Amino acid sequence: MNKRFKLHIPWFKKNASGTPRRYFTRRGMLRFLKRLGVFFLSLIILFFLLNWIFPLPDKIEYSTIITDNKGDIVNAYLTNDQQWRMKTELDEISPLLQKTIVAKEDKHFYSHPGVNPFAVVRAFFNNVFRMRRTSGASTITMQVAKALEPGKRNIFSKIREMFRAFQLELKYSKKEILQMYLNLVPYGGNIQGVKSASLLYFKKNPDHLSLAEITALSIIPNNPGVLVIGKNNDLIIKERNRWLKKFAYDKVFTQKEIEDALAEPLNATRGTVPHYIQHLSYKLKKQAGNSSNIIKTNIDLNTQLKTEKLVEDYVRTQRLLNIKNAAVVIIDNKTNKVITYVGSSNFNDTTDGGQVNGANAVRQPGSTLKPLLYAMCFDEGLLTPKTVVTDVAVNYDGYAPENYDEKFNGYVTIETALEHSLNIPAVKSLHMLGHEKLIQKLSNLNFKQIQKDRRKLGLSLILGGCGTTLEELTGLFSSFANNGVYYSPSFIQSDSVHNKMTVVSPAANFMINEILSKINRPDFPVNWTATEKMPKIAWKTGTSYGRKDGWSIGYNKNYTVGVWTGNFSGVGVAGLSGANVATPLLFKIFNTIDYDSDEEWFIQPKDCDIRQVCSETGLLPTGHCTSLVTDYFIPLISSSKTCDNWQEIMISPDEKISYCKSCVPQAGYKKKWYKIVQPDMQAWFEENRIVYQKIPPHNPDCELIFKGSAPVINSPVNGTEYLINKKDPEPLQLICKTANDVSKVYWYINNKFYKSCNAGEKQFFIPAEGPVKISCTDDKGRNRNIIITVKYVNL
Repeated sequence: MNKRFKLHIPWFKKNASGTPRRYFTRRGMLRFLKRLGVFFLSLIILFFLLNWIFPLPDKIEYSTIITDNKGDIVNAYLTNDQQWRMKTELDEISPLLQKTIVAKEDKHFYSHPGVNPFAVVRAFFNNVFRMRRTSGASTITMQVAKALEPGKRNIFSKIREMFRAFQLELKYSKKEILQMYLNLVPYGGNIQGVKSASLLYFKKNPDHLSLAEITALSIIPNNPGVLVIGKNNDLIIKERNRWLKKFAYDKVFTQKEIEDALAEPLNATRGTVPHYIQHLSYKLKKQAGNSSNIIKTNIDLNTQLKTEKLVEDYVRTQRLLNIKNAAVVIIDNKTNKVITYVGSSNFNDTTDGGQVNGANAVRQPGSTLKPLLYAMCFDEGLLTPKTVVTDVAVNYDGYAPENYDEKFNGYVTIETALEHSLNIPAVKSLHMLGHEKLIQKLSNLNFKQIQKDRRKLGLSLILGGCGTTLEELTGLFSSFANNGVYYSPSFIQSDSVHNKMTVVSPAANFMINEILSKINRPDFPVNWTATEKMPKIAWKTGTSYGRKDGWSIGYNKNYTVGVWTGNFSGVGVAGLSGANVATPLLFKIFNTIDYDSDEEWFIQPKDCDIRQVCSETGLLPTGHCTSLVTDYFIPLISSSKTCDNWQEIMISPDEKISYCKSCVPQAGYKKKWYKIVQPDMQAWFEENRIVYQKIPPHNPDCELIFKGSAPVINSPVNGTEYLINKKDPEPLQLICKTANDVSKVYWYINNKFYKSCNAGEKQFFIPAEGPVKISCTDDKGRNRNIIITVKYVNL
């Protein structure tokens, strides 16, 4: 028995008289230490085993916070459990906040391993001897564990909290644990975390709280149902002052700091979270998902609020015209940051779809893509600003575009075509360039709807026959303000890397800037007069088909501003146009954000030069060109073709017959210079009764078949299927365009002669069912064939 007692407690042994004597044996001591080590090792193994089986539930859902470019909160969203739980960042935990919380909640926070054993023992005896729960011995770490995994207050929950506290201490630093505590501590109602409380109660960030405010907040979690700021402020002040005096007694703070805190009043009430930039906030929150709880935007709140007020007031005046909404995007061209984002005239307007994001909605762009098209044509050497094209009726395999005013203008320069936003020159230019190139360029600029629809798009693309957003168009126009280089617009501060792409050359970019910055344009607002102090800008308007969208996008070196006006319902309005509705708002915005700016304008780049060209063609002049103008061009790129619109013709002395080299007589003729007029312009001159110099008819006795342009059959359209009513068949119209030297044409139907007529004269016929071959031959022997399909149906 003594042997066994000695084995287990080797500190005592009885001597001869029976008196115990303390002694230590090396063997017994080693055995004890060994068993003690095995015990602690077993605990450690058990802990890590339990840690693996029951991982720490430390996934915390925070409220999504949206901040402006200064870091101030402009919007926030509740968590899925409807709590205001805003994450306090480490740099927002001020030394004062840290010191106050630790002094009140857990003095030994930095010295214990998550559980304070002395506090546990003290709490155990207090609870046992007093027969009631008087102390929980909870450390800050244990309170975090309880917040992560709430449960009933009993011994089992306390053991679980201790286990979770050890897990927290193993995984996180002390500062991170304190951060978690400050993010999870309840402050009454649905407010959790010191950041939520400081913003909702004191309207400031946690690192700006005073000692009195921190102490007032720190006592609320003790009884959040009673200590409610705004209802029981007197009770909170009393409890706050009690703790401040305790801090003074413990010498946590200086006497001066305590006196100032005691004297500070508490007038706080629960406020509301700001809700600015609603559309952008929702868009960014949706994009971020659960990956980010703080989204730092580049929005300049001052500019944002000014623009919102301008938009709201302006749309209010447009409601009389049944135009009920507008959207605006502003980009700072020097930083490529989006500083203003207005999705509608009023987010809270439920009657007119105020919550629809007009800045991100896919709409028809109207004529807003024309500057890009012409700039690309400049770079390809196809055009220059003074190049003359014809604005007359055209037909591309059944596609017959018209101008906005449904009129034709004859000869126009590219400069005039862009200034007046003429449709037909734009379609001709796109046909010349190839619509695939424009589609590819826009796809590279991340025009998403165009990327999706690229196989469906054709020449109508340039007139708005595609889908774009205000965001995309404003980003595109910002490249014109950056020397033709596109930088993807930056919505958030973490967008440090911009998608950079050269859109057009600096020379082509400069030419576009010069054209779009002229103020003697037809799209200048009719009633706009307040331009005295407005900065110089370049801008382009656009109006979609059916007058459903009015666009105006302008820029200078400082800003690019995109404006959309219309209705989210898609209803067209007769008075809606980019020039008269969207542009006045554009000017108002520039007058507000860049008033009386003396910023210098864009400088002509080295790769852009000036030359003289013929005013009638825009080509390099020859001896017959009498009217010259200056024109921008790109050396080694722009066309070096000389003017060829004059031709020397051999004619009879009475100028009634012209001759070719094969039929010219040996004598009795003279030579005369004639201006070459293309067939489409001849038809336009005839329709508008404009006199022009015609080349006399060719010698009727000449038997030579000429080379050159055969007649162009405009109607019917080649390859088209025509449905004709069986009961009341309507005849088809025969129209062709011929060269200037043609006076007579001959029509053939299915290789059978049908009728002859003068050039430009219209004819009619009723075709048979099935394939129909139509031929047109001019008096020079030049021929053109087309084939159509005719089907008779009951209509």
